[in-house]
Amino acid sequence: MAIRNILKDGDEILRKKSREVTEINDNILILLDDMADTMYKANGAGLAAPQVGVLRRVVVIDIGEGLVELINPVIKEQTGQQTTIEGCLSIPGIWGEVERPARVVVEALNRKGEKITIESEGFMAQAVCHEVDHLDGILFTDKVIRFLDEEELDRMEQES
Repeated sequence: MAIRNILKDGDEILRKKSREVTEINDNILILLDDMADTMYKANGAGLAAPQVGVLRRVVVIDIGEGLVELINPVIKEQTGQQTTIEGCLSIPGIWGEVERPARVVVEALNRKGEKITIESEGFMAQAVCHEVDHLDGILFTDKVIRFLDEEELDRMEQES
């Protein structure tokens, strides 16, 4: 397992649509492991393959409840609405408010090639939507309602 470089905003790969994984082979399994290690080292809650320069539909997420690996994720259902505060490992130092669904149902494959369905709410729904957007070349800054400065972010964290 290795720590990979996280691409930064401005890299054209982040704006490209990722290709579906047609075979779960050693390369995909290594990618999943490397992405998890990279995400944890960077103190992130999620990471999509394009962020490490691989245009494949693969994401890893851990919001503090354990690692979730999604291959070829598709959001099948979304309900409700929540305003979230987001940042991104590819856009360090920038935060903003984004409208996201409050609940999502996503179908994907796990590392064994088994079809899985995950229903999520709140922060997990936010993370799923954020990472799936990456697979389509969409960054959270494309959806920001209002940008936050560091001072405002610190104040909000202290209040919660």
